[in-house]
Amino acid sequence: MGQQGAVAAVMVPGVRTILPLRALALCLCLVASAAGAQPEVGELQLKAAYLYRFASFVQWPERAFATSDSPFLIGVAGDDELADEARQVVAGRGIDGHPFEVRRVQRGDSLDDLHILFLGALDRSALAELLNSARSLALLTVSDSPHAVELGSMIRFVAARERLRFEVALAQVEPAGLRISARMLATAANVTGTP
Repeated sequence: MGQQGAVAAVMVPGVRTILPLRALALCLCLVASAAGAQPEVGELQLKAAYLYRFASFVQWPERAFATSDSPFLIGVAGDDELADEARQVVAGRGIDGHPFEVRRVQRGDSLDDLHILFLGALDRSALAELLNSARSLALLTVSDSPHAVELGSMIRFVAARERLRFEVALAQVEPAGLRISARMLATAANVTGTP
């Protein structure tokens, strides 16, 4: 008999059941995966992790920190859920003596002490206003808006082959006095402009 018609007897006290081998293999896989199943990381968690990791691959000028132990501030505008998730990701962590903090940002708020600013679900005018306010600051701007780069964002999250990736617009980075490492640029889905 071929593989297609193969069956296996599964013995349960008092009951005899015959299952096709494929069904048995599927059941075993489901039980095994359920026993050691890890929840899939969602887009929200990935964005929060990226914001945290970007801090390790970007160099800020000395003027970006008031003191040697000033907090490293991540601002989030237009995505309260991401702000909450980022707060969890960075809890108890720091970089170069700077403890991480996450702050929700709204239109009209000062961006002066931020180091990373994520711009989420904002209308085009709010996005443009916040990016214009960030232009003269040592502030890494990140967004998932399709208009982000044309309006001045340095990094834009994109979906590529069912994965969350990012693009870098180097022409926006240099005027801010930031330096992005070659390692980070190598992992980007796309890099435009020149340093």
